Amino acid sequence: MAAKTHQTAVVLIPPEHYWEPIQAIRRQHDRQIRRWMPHVTLLYPFRPRDQFDAVENGLRNACRAIEPFKLRLSELRHFHHGRARYTLWLAPQPGETVVQLQAALEMAVPDCNETSGYPGGFTPHLSVGQVRGHDEMATLEVDLQADWQPLSFPVQYVSLIWRNQPPDDIFRVDRRISLG
Repeated sequence: MAAKTHQTAVVLIPPEHYWEPIQAIRRQHDRQIRRWMPHVTLLYPFRPRDQFDAVENGLRNACRAIEPFKLRLSELRHFHHGRARYTLWLAPQPGETVVQLQAALEMAVPDCNETSGYPGGFTPHLSVGQVRGHDEMATLEVDLQADWQPLSFPVQYVSLIWRNQPPDDIFRVDRRISLG
């Protein structure tokens, strides 16, 4: 089994001109806003950056099987992590297409299977914040949903991202692999 690291990932990133409504929420509620751009995680942890060339062909073949599609973010949901800790997230639709893409990518690097290893399998999501307390989460989720204007954007590629160790630990795009 090849090495994996939390310093790299394979993700879907909305085009930057769609970020502001997402970032407006994240600035208030997401402690990871500095490190991560808005994204839907597909594979994480992933292979070290110096192995990107070695896995690119397999990922490219996986991406060829999925045609570009439009993703819609319209509904807020949450994960419960126990001890009254929650993550709020936007649910990408069509979720089935993102699940198919993630599965195809995982087949190319089967040891990078952490995102599908949860009891319910892979859940596509774009995290927008963390909150403590059930009542606080429920109120925030309702309030954010009431103000949220759904947005749609094209998905034409996946991005391989990387980061350094702190203090320069902001994820950056290394390369993009086209769909279709």
